[in-house]
Amino acid sequence: MGQATFWNLIAKRYSKSSIADQQSYEKKLSITRDYLEPDSEVLEFGCGTGSTALLHAPNVKHILATDVAKNMISIAEEKRVQGGVENVTFEVNDLGGLLARGGQYDVVLGLNILHLLDDLDAALAQVAALVKDGGVFINSTACLQGKYKALRSIGACFRLLGLFPTINAFTENELLEAHRRAGFVIETQWAPEGGDVVFVVARKQAKAD
Repeated sequence: MGQATFWNLIAKRYSKSSIADQQSYEKKLSITRDYLEPDSEVLEFGCGTGSTALLHAPNVKHILATDVAKNMISIAEEKRVQGGVENVTFEVNDLGGLLARGGQYDVVLGLNILHLLDDLDAALAQVAALVKDGGVFINSTACLQGKYKALRSIGACFRLLGLFPTINAFTENELLEAHRRAGFVIETQWAPEGGDVVFVVARKQAKAD
């Protein structure tokens, strides 16, 4: 409830904010495109106002893009209609809801979202269940362990009022090990120099017969 409340409150301001590091964003888009095919079925969870999903739409068959905040999804849908994009579906949902519905995807995107979830291992287990064997999970995640302690302390208070999101702090190594525990093999990891955000492409191992 708190998570959705916070992101609903800031959705309009978020949609107008500029990308902090455009060069890094473009590199992440380029790496991601290498994993997209014309017949790819793609899921993006935590899609925000949908900009990245819409940029990738020309390269795939279909993208289902979800977020817990209905105001974010409303803005994303407006962008989709204005752009005349027909192969992206935006909806309010979370990992649990997606799992309950069933289905698997060739590519799952989780961009700037894993550090905003309460339980990293639980989230990655859910993601693994949504990725086809041999498919990939592509994510960009802030690794905040040992940093921004004051921010996390303030956030703990405001989260009780639904005014601040969860911030889950872990190191880059902890992030990568959590991927491996969930059954992924790391194919790509990249971080801009001096930054805290790690970009990861991880392939789901096929189960042995």
